[in-house]
Amino acid sequence: MSDITSKAYAPSPRPTFDEATAIKFEDATRHVWGDDGSGEVMDWIYVSSDKIHQLVFGLAPGKSFRHSDEFRTIFAADEVLYVLSGDLLIANPQTGEVHRAGEGEAVFFRRDTWHHAVAHGDKELRVLELFAPPPSTGTSGSYARAQDNLLGVTYADDGALERWPMERTEIRTEQTMSVLRREDQLWRLEGDDDPVLVGILASTEHLTVGTVELRPGQRSGIQRHAGDESGYVLEGTVAIRIGADEGRRWLEVSPGDGFYIPEGVPHRYYNAGSSGARLLFGVAPSYLPE
Repeated sequence: MSDITSKAYAPSPRPTFDEATAIKFEDATRHVWGDDGSGEVMDWIYVSSDKIHQLVFGLAPGKSFRHSDEFRTIFAADEVLYVLSGDLLIANPQTGEVHRAGEGEAVFFRRDTWHHAVAHGDKELRVLELFAPPPSTGTSGSYARAQDNLLGVTYADDGALERWPMERTEIRTEQTMSVLRREDQLWRLEGDDDPVLVGILASTEHLTVGTVELRPGQRSGIQRHAGDESGYVLEGTVAIRIGADEGRRWLEVSPGDGFYIPEGVPHRYYNAGSSGARLLFGVAPSYLPE
């Protein structure tokens, strides 16, 4: 692959949509990020609006991404990385902290956090990434290349030695990344008639990321957000009705498919299958309506 990949940094594609849209896996924009120094990453870009950026990236077993002079991994955005398959090792090469997240777990970090990743184990790594403010606002490659490059790299936090686990709480507080497991979600029941279970993974002034679980035959209440919404179906088949109750247009998405709903557009989720359905969403900048 490296013999056909440009060594100079170039912005990734930015697929945008004028209306609520279902994005099938086969229609996601393919892109290769990186160079020989940083390692190359396969990207499937679903959405890159002026408010939110959503992609899936993949690494073969044992492969990694780091950073190079052209491709630097420090951005002016909040990020959530949700592991779809495989075993993710993610490190801040500036502080030395290393974290491990398996399938169904996530990692959260805020702007100006250097990060490297490794596909640990013998299974291909696939990670869903949600990123806001998005690249269209100048938060990604152009921002990274304007920062001082990180020349010294470490993958061990020596400052935690002789303090673990006695000072676990203090050490965790000092770290720049958080691993989010099922028990770390902030649970909400949303809707009046038959509330759906929503689990918030992370919520900042820029980005809210969470999951929605739907029983067979269940539908959500009408939702509106003060931000663009993008999502990805994890399990089952989900129908998304666009508009309030008078709306007749709907989208159908299955595992591996994504979707986009512009700010303020009312919508409902329906479980269109005979078993449970689950999706992961991101909203930027604000989850609640105006």
